[in-house]
Amino acid sequence: MAQEQPWTMFTFSLTLVRHGETQYNRDKLLQGQGVDTPLSETGLVQGDAVGRYLRDIAFNNVFASNLQRAVQTAEIMLKNNTHCSGTEMVLEPLLRERGFGVAEGRHKDDLKNMANAAGQSCRDYTPPGGETLDQVKLRFKKFLKLLFKQMLDEHCSSGPDASAGASDAGDAANGTEAAASGVAPVGSADDGLRGVSVHALVVTHGAYIRVAVKHLVEDLKSSLPAGVKMSQLFSPSPNTGVSRFVFTLSQSECGPVLSACRCVFTNRKDHLANLSVAV
Repeated sequence: MAQEQPWTMFTFSLTLVRHGETQYNRDKLLQGQGVDTPLSETGLVQGDAVGRYLRDIAFNNVFASNLQRAVQTAEIMLKNNTHCSGTEMVLEPLLRERGFGVAEGRHKDDLKNMANAAGQSCRDYTPPGGETLDQVKLRFKKFLKLLFKQMLDEHCSSGPDASAGASDAGDAANGTEAAASGVAPVGSADDGLRGVSVHALVVTHGAYIRVAVKHLVEDLKSSLPAGVKMSQLFSPSPNTGVSRFVFTLSQSECGPVLSACRCVFTNRKDHLANLSVAV
């Protein structure tokens, strides 16, 4: 009988960034998927700021929603990064913003009024023609499945080094990174990355990120930074807000298996503190 192959453990980080501001954001108009607007002047400055903040992180894989506000933000970030000159950006429709149906192009107050008329909270309400939160979550789950497989296929060796990397990351998870708290007043761009050598960047949208974070925390039981408040964890991401999770995967005959998920921080905006354009 052939000896069963041991599972290989593999750890990587996922950094989620919301796109920079658009004029629709500034005017509090819903964009969703049907309104595809470019970054405003402020959005361009924000993109540059988050790019400089994360410039020393060597992202191995970069994914962006194929809506232009996310693509522009990702392009600016890659130009600022000291390690990503040859990194290919993958445009992924699964990362598009939640569709808001007939409410797209209208003021956010219109969405609230529609929800009130339907007797629902604005957060849970789905406009006619729009996506439900469960449909957005399903898109994110599909993306995660593809991401896990790609990261294992491209970066996971079958030798002992892969297991050692996962072990180092586990040590970081178990103890100790006070600076990684989501409520830290100032955070380092490399928080949570000790012992982790493979990094993925995703540039996407505000409503999508909120759904993604809730799935990672509530459904996948992500561990949380010490002292973090749930209100901070699930609050809306500001434009170019940064969130980070660290995943440990096992490779099995049936494909990737998630062994551990750790939230390092969410909605960080330290890079926006001293911008010359008001945000």
